[in-house]
Amino acid sequence: MEASNTGTSGVKEDFSEVFESQFSNIYNYVYARILHRERTEDLVSEIFIKAMKHYDSYNPSIATERTWLTNIARNTLIDEYRKSSKAQVFSLDAETEYVEPSEEDTYPIMQNPVNAEAQAILSKLNDSERELIAMIYFQNLSNPEIGEILGINAKAVSERHRRLLAKCRKLEAGKSLSDFL
Repeated sequence: MEASNTGTSGVKEDFSEVFESQFSNIYNYVYARILHRERTEDLVSEIFIKAMKHYDSYNPSIATERTWLTNIARNTLIDEYRKSSKAQVFSLDAETEYVEPSEEDTYPIMQNPVNAEAQAILSKLNDSERELIAMIYFQNLSNPEIGEILGINAKAVSERHRRLLAKCRKLEAGKSLSDFL
């Protein structure tokens, strides 16, 4: 099966190459959004299965592989939130209380106190804020790419990023979320 290009060459690669080159980007994006290892692994598998099934419809002239896969991941997460909201009331933008990850849900990298603090801060952000953090820092997407995915312009992405960094700095300093309202 042929796959999409890695940029502007217009040449499609085998899907296995796409998987290899984009797996960590998509995994990190999903993990930053839901902060749960097992669910992340399940969802990332689902995302790549969907991508493989629809790879023949991928058009490199419309989006890069990363942007295309991020859109699939974003839609899959929205579907997951909808499914879970039927079982319980769940808001995409609700603040989630930080719960210390279980031993099985903790990667060795999370043993580092700095990384654990970063996860604690992420858990205090709403889903749209975690999504922006994931796109900027875990996927290294540019503001125009993020804007394309979110349906906003690059300047709006930059302004949201600036405000989000300020919020994270306040969280790190130990201020409560009510300080931001």
